Amino acid sequence: MTWLITKYAITAFMVVLISEAAKRSDKLGGLIAALPLVTVLTLIWLYVEQQPSEKIANHAWYTFWYVLPTLPMFLVFPFLLPRIGFWWTMAASVVITLVCFVAAALVLKRFGIVLW
Repeated sequence: MTWLITKYAITAFMVVLISEAAKRSDKLGGLIAALPLVTVLTLIWLYVEQQPSEKIANHAWYTFWYVLPTLPMFLVFPFLLPRIGFWWTMAASVVITLVCFVAAALVLKRFGIVLW
């Protein structure tokens, strides 16, 4: 139980760190948020918990392919925010990400990479 609480505490600390950094500097907050901190922590947690190397490698592999469809959202978000407000922009970003994910999954399936 202590290990689980430690994992939650460290992971929560990273989220708070990023949001606090973003308050002070857009660039610094963006840089820290762009770092694959959650993925690195997840890989560490999997390793420490003695998961098989194949499982750890697969996590990194699929994370790469899942990140790609999220990238258009980061371009559209700043464009939409001043035009339609925060919550509509968030909703549109979710829809855009889902559409990009489905499109990416269909394209990648042709190359033997199955995401679902």
